[in-house]
Amino acid sequence: MTFKNNLKKFWEFLKEDSWTSLIVWIIIIAVFLKLIFFPIISLITGSPLPLVIVESCSMYHESSFDTWWGDNGAWYESHDISKEDFQTFSLKNGLNKGDIVFVWGRADYELGDIIIFKPNEEATTRNPIIHRLVSISPNNTKGDHNPFQFTGSNNLNKLDETKIKGDRVLGKAVARIPFAGWLKLIWFEGARPSNQRGFCK
Repeated sequence: MTFKNNLKKFWEFLKEDSWTSLIVWIIIIAVFLKLIFFPIISLITGSPLPLVIVESCSMYHESSFDTWWGDNGAWYESHDISKEDFQTFSLKNGLNKGDIVFVWGRADYELGDIIIFKPNEEATTRNPIIHRLVSISPNNTKGDHNPFQFTGSNNLNKLDETKIKGDRVLGKAVARIPFAGWLKLIWFEGARPSNQRGFCK
């Protein structure tokens, strides 16, 4: 009976309109997400990172597809990807900063898929990258908004998105919730360089 009484008292405490009960609720939710929700989702999706938040503008499309292609299509055409090809790709209109992306790891990867992968060892950035596959065997990616492909020597972060080995791939984007990730991102925006803050332009 003591356990039952203590449980009842704890429940009554959680229902209180107080700062302490709110803090305890936040702790309970955090523990649930960390120890129960995310492990179960990882098991189902086959990805160690089943949900990701887009933190940069590298996949952003600033205009309609036709206008975006007019500005960016030459690079893809020079790599044997036509406008018609691109229009069949998943999430053909890119991703916005702040989107929450659902990641699926139990699938083969095809040209045009948006994959999530770990940076190369030489890269100074440690966060996973979310870019589109522009070739298979080897796996090469490119951000839809980026004017060029990162090769390790042509960017300050030393990021190389060419010849991405399979063990670096965490899964592919299959769906998104637009802008919902801003609930988290907004707390870290002040620490970013001024040219990387706010919505994509």
